[in-house]
Amino acid sequence: MSASEALTTRSSPQADTGRNAQEQVFVTLMVADQLCGIPVLSVRDVLGPQTITRIPLAPQEVAGSLNLRGRIVTAIDLRRRLRLPPEPTGAPQMSVVAEQGGELYALLVDQVAEVMSLRSAQFERNPATLPQEWAQYSNGIYRLLGRLLVVLDVARLLALTPENV
Repeated sequence: MSASEALTTRSSPQADTGRNAQEQVFVTLMVADQLCGIPVLSVRDVLGPQTITRIPLAPQEVAGSLNLRGRIVTAIDLRRRLRLPPEPTGAPQMSVVAEQGGELYALLVDQVAEVMSLRSAQFERNPATLPQEWAQYSNGIYRLLGRLLVVLDVARLLALTPENV
């Protein structure tokens, strides 16, 4: 199932009636070669590269704003939020749009991968070895074949409080 199919399915009130309650559905994405997941119900839109307008005096993690069908959307750079090195110059970024407190935010990521259903029984708490920069924004992990999927907490990522910026 593609991200757009999942988003279309999510908007239908009957979409979850037949779904197994023992599964969690995530939009997966890449940030600096790390596989991450955001609950599909938190995602409003997935966008390709966009023109981002810098906002003067904004915190470093706020990349700027973009226009999404007439609405101003604040763009948050996940690499900066997670204290990672900047992305290579000229590399295109994708945006995962989420809503928080009636406002839209675009989480800038390196790549959006796929929509993935995972069994709740496989979910684990954050391991002690997960860096604090990641652990404070993560709800837990899934161990996949040869990969670790970090489940991101959208509300904590978007909380632009002084201790987060």
